[in-house]
Amino acid sequence: MKQRFDIVRHRIWFFGVSTAITVIGLVMFAVFGFNLGTDFKAGSRVQLQLNEPVNTAQVRSMLTGIGLSVGEGAITTAGTRNDTVIIRFPTTLTQAQQQQIRAAEAKTFPKSSGYSISTVDPIVAQQTSRKAVWSVLLASLFIVVYMAIRFEYRFAISGIIALLHDAFIVMAVFAMLRLEVDLTFVAAILTIVGYSINDTIVIFDRIRENLKIAKPRSRGELARLVDKSLWQTMSRSINTVVTVLIAAVMLFFFGGQSIHNFTFALIVGLISGAYSSIFIASPIWVAWRGRQLPDAKPSDPAE
Repeated sequence: MKQRFDIVRHRIWFFGVSTAITVIGLVMFAVFGFNLGTDFKAGSRVQLQLNEPVNTAQVRSMLTGIGLSVGEGAITTAGTRNDTVIIRFPTTLTQAQQQQIRAAEAKTFPKSSGYSISTVDPIVAQQTSRKAVWSVLLASLFIVVYMAIRFEYRFAISGIIALLHDAFIVMAVFAMLRLEVDLTFVAAILTIVGYSINDTIVIFDRIRENLKIAKPRSRGELARLVDKSLWQTMSRSINTVVTVLIAAVMLFFFGGQSIHNFTFALIVGLISGAYSSIFIASPIWVAWRGRQLPDAKPSDPAE
């Protein structure tokens, strides 16, 4: 793609945008926190196979009739005909309450044919939370090691900063919109990490190739080389993210409510990942690596 403007030269603006998003995200997280699903806190998840199109109001009315209630967003429908209902209770249901739900289901929805319940106690919820955190941390660690071996430690640290940037933006959006955080959210974060680092590695690889051809002797020359590398890979970066984004958007609208949060996290992460790969990771490396070079090219190579 033809070079339009100097990305590296204006990196302070991109750093500023990311810093602003980070600050806003911290405030949102402090105010709202996470809306944790039953995977990460004690509770029960009930799935009903009703075999007829239903809406959440009908299910909520059924629960009210037996003295049970759940918060907004705790009831979702799935399936091509919205004939599957998923209900998340913040507390563990007793045996009597489970029997009440089964009886109410059979009475309200005569065509129903399936009932399943999964319960998470506090100990299991804590273990799941720890494993989720460790999965993201270990994935990040192995990425750093791989990039340090393939490139150098500056590339590795710059890349991981961009990855943390992407993950944090997705978490901030979920906290702000009060979307449920469950295991599918963790899967989305790991998917985003894998996609984003792949795009970043492609850019870093082009920078490394160009460094073999040209040996920058000043910060300005290094910035121009990296900017050239970014524009050389720009078409590939944009085409890749647009292709994957189209698939994610289609899943969001036509994949059913059960995977809405996963696909929404994926959409936010794809956009953030493309932004960080181009405007954050490489400029961070330039700012770091450039400290070893003079501000201007020496007039005499012997100096």
